[in-house]
Amino acid sequence: MPEFCQQIRFCLSTGGTRIAYATSGIGPPLISAANWLTHLEEETKSPVWLHWLIELSRANTLIRYDKRGCGLSERNTKDLSFEACVADLEAVADAAGLDRFALFGECQGGPIAIAYAVRHPERVSHLILYGTFVRGRLKRDPTPEEIAAAELSFKAIELGWGEESPAYRQVFATKFLPEGSPEQIRSFCALERSATSPSIAARVIREFAWVDVQEAARAVRCATLVLHATRDVVVPFEEGRLMAGLIPGARFVPLDGINHVLLPHEPAWARFASEFRAFVPQGSANVAANGSLDELTAREREILERIAQGRDNAQIAAHLGLSEKTVRNNITRIFDKLGVETRAQAIVFAREAGIGIGQGRSRDR
Repeated sequence: MPEFCQQIRFCLSTGGTRIAYATSGIGPPLISAANWLTHLEEETKSPVWLHWLIELSRANTLIRYDKRGCGLSERNTKDLSFEACVADLEAVADAAGLDRFALFGECQGGPIAIAYAVRHPERVSHLILYGTFVRGRLKRDPTPEEIAAAELSFKAIELGWGEESPAYRQVFATKFLPEGSPEQIRSFCALERSATSPSIAARVIREFAWVDVQEAARAVRCATLVLHATRDVVVPFEEGRLMAGLIPGARFVPLDGINHVLLPHEPAWARFASEFRAFVPQGSANVAANGSLDELTAREREILERIAQGRDNAQIAAHLGLSEKTVRNNITRIFDKLGVETRAQAIVFAREAGIGIGQGRSRDR
């Protein structure tokens, strides 16, 4: 399995909750809204997720993060609300120093991405939504029997998730990966257990069962691509079609498949990758800067120096006595003057010029 290179940092979100986020690849920025069952480190070793990370990082700077309560993010948090999850995306986007970026949402990440895109239309250039929904499970006019079945599944997660035996987790995994190999099923089961605790897993899935972003979907104004597997049993195909119908101008791509998490060998994955590459702004990892440091003001050079030291926008703002918005505006001008597209390229440019070398306190892992 190829080694996947990433840098992990932390930022603070609402309530002082510490959120872990990872950066990989070089190119126009792409943020992936946190899905359920994330673990930044374990995903890089997973035969279920590694091909996703490679594809999304191929010609973009991918920023992804662990949902609160999951992975490397703070586990001991009381607030697992949908609003807190949107605030986490806001915190990561600010910490990464991004003014404008493409936004990807899969499954539970979809409603979060939609809410963010509507609240921050100036920052989202493209919205990509796969296998996701505008209505949670209990907002789809459920029958009494369906409500009872949902409550039973919540309780089963809470009671069975942490058991040594993988029996329950295998049942859950096979819903996500009906065509998964034994190795892929075992990997998915292991990730389920390492990603979060039984109580957090049950609370998160219960919270998102009541999510409803239909009104927000109608207010999305950026270019949007919606993709959905035709036989997905985790999120019904009709939910994808409903989403595409609500978002003005959204393009809908049905993918002939049954796996909720697309696997590398299936035609649906090849179609997804092709549609994604055609839709999202991409660049080359070898994009060269063509600007000059001479064009920067004294303040812009100060900010570039701290970027090269590995500081995030909040740290730069605090050190220089500025607002984070002012820092973001300066960074936009710096990128324009240097002819770079991403923070990673700006760091390379600065360090090649001898700026910021040996002065930072990196929290990369």
